[in-house]
This record gives sequence, structure tokens and C-alpha cells, in this order.
Amino acid sequence: MAKILQGIIVSTKMQKTIVVKVERRFRHALYKKTIVKHKKYKVHNENLKLKEGDKVKIRETRPISKDKHFIIVEEN
Repeated sequence: MAKILQGIIVSTKMQKTIVVKVERRFRHALYKKTIVKHKKYKVHNENLKLKEGDKVKIRETRPISKDKHFIIVEEN
């Protein structure tokens, strides 16, 4: 089963590639404080209509290049 993540587009400067920042929230086991961590993923993008700040859903797929392992599923 492939991972499906939701995030915000951070960069569209590369050709056919965008960078998506995915945030995850979890509760610290000892201190019970909510912690927010983020990770940036390089995502394959065939249509160049997307811009920075758009919300997208991405899905894990076969390796497209050295760093790209995700494609866009849905544009919000």
C-alpha cells in the first residue's frame, strides 16, 4: 500500500518537479506537548499549472529519479 500525504507546495523552480512540505503533529510521550515536525518531498509534476502555496495530495510511487518517489494525486 502506497503512502498518501498532504502538504503545501514550497518551490516550483525545477522542471517537472515541485517541492512539497508535509507537516505531522504528534504528542510527546513524556511531556504531553504537541510537537510539529515537517519534511520536504520532491514530487513529479507533469502539468505546470501549480504554484507555491497550493495544497496537494501526493502518493508514493516507483523511483522516478534519485530523489523523486512521489506523484501528485489531487490538487486542492
